[in-house]
Amino acid sequence: MNLFFKKLLYIIVMLFIISLISFIAINLAPNSFFASGELNPNITPEAIAELKAIYGLDKPLYIQFFSWISSIIQLDFGISFSSGAKVKDEILNRIEVTLILNIISMILIFLISLYFGIKSAMKQNSFFDRFTNQLSLLSFSMPSFYLALVLVLIFSIKFELFPIAGLHSVPKDGSLTYYLDFAWHLTLPIFIIVFGGIGSLILYIRALTIEILKSDYIFFARARGLSNKIILRHYILPNLYPPIITLLGLSLPGIIGGSVILETIFSIDGMGLLFYQSALSHDYPVIMGILIIGSFLTLLGNILADLVLLKLNPNYSEK
Repeated sequence: MNLFFKKLLYIIVMLFIISLISFIAINLAPNSFFASGELNPNITPEAIAELKAIYGLDKPLYIQFFSWISSIIQLDFGISFSSGAKVKDEILNRIEVTLILNIISMILIFLISLYFGIKSAMKQNSFFDRFTNQLSLLSFSMPSFYLALVLVLIFSIKFELFPIAGLHSVPKDGSLTYYLDFAWHLTLPIFIIVFGGIGSLILYIRALTIEILKSDYIFFARARGLSNKIILRHYILPNLYPPIITLLGLSLPGIIGGSVILETIFSIDGMGLLFYQSALSHDYPVIMGILIIGSFLTLLGNILADLVLLKLNPNYSEK
C-alpha cells in the first residue's frame, strides 16, 4: 500500500511539472489560433477580443494556468478552438485506435526481440547471428516515416496488397469481416512500429545473454548436464526479464510519439493524427489535452513495468 501511494504521488507531481512546462511552451509559441484569425478581414478586433474572453485568454497567464489545472482535476480539458467540441470527447473518440496500435506493437517488439536476441547470443558467429546483427542495424538506422512511404509505394500502390490509408473499407457492423478488415488496415503501421523498435532491443538482449552465458552458474548448470531448454527457462530468462521490462517502459514515449507520424501518413483516425491536425491549426486546448493524456499513459506504463518487476522479484524496490 505504501508503494501504491508513493507511485500515485509520483504521477501527480510529474503531471504537474509536465503541465507547467507544456503550458509555458505553448504560450511562448510565435503564433496562435486567434493570431491567424486576425488575418481574416471579416473578423473585427472586437470579435477576437470577445472570443479570447470566452476562452479565458484575456486573463493573466498564472490565472489561466491554475484555472486549467483545476479543470484537469475534474477531467475537463476545455473546448476545442477549431470544432467547439469538448477536448475530452475528441480524445476519447480517438484514443482507442492509438492504444490498440501501440499495445499490439509493444507485445510484438518484446516477443520478437526476445527470440532473436537470445538465439543470436546462443549461436554466436553463425549465419543467424550475422543476419540478426545486420537486421538490427537496419532497424536502428531506418527512419520510420521513410520506411512507411517505401512500403506504401511497394505494397499499397504497386502490388495493391494493403490499403493506402484509413481504418476500414467495410461498414462498422461488428462482424468478423469488419474486424479482419480493421486488422488488415493496421498491418503496415504495426509492422513499421515493430521494425523500428526491435533493432536496439535485439542488440541489448543479445549483449545481456552473452554476459549471462559467461557466468559461473551457467558453467555449473552445463556441467550437471542440463539441456539448453532448461538453462534458458530457469537461468537465462529470469535474469533477462528485469532489464528488458525496464527498457520497454522507458521506450514508451518514443513509441507513442512515433504513432503521430504513422497515423498522419496512413490517415489513421487516432490520437496522433488529432495531435498533428491540432498543431497545424494552433488548437492549443487539444494539444495540451493530448500531451497530458500521453504523459499519463507513459507514466502509467513505467509504473506497470515496476509492478511487474516487483512481481518477478519481490526484493526489487525503487531507491
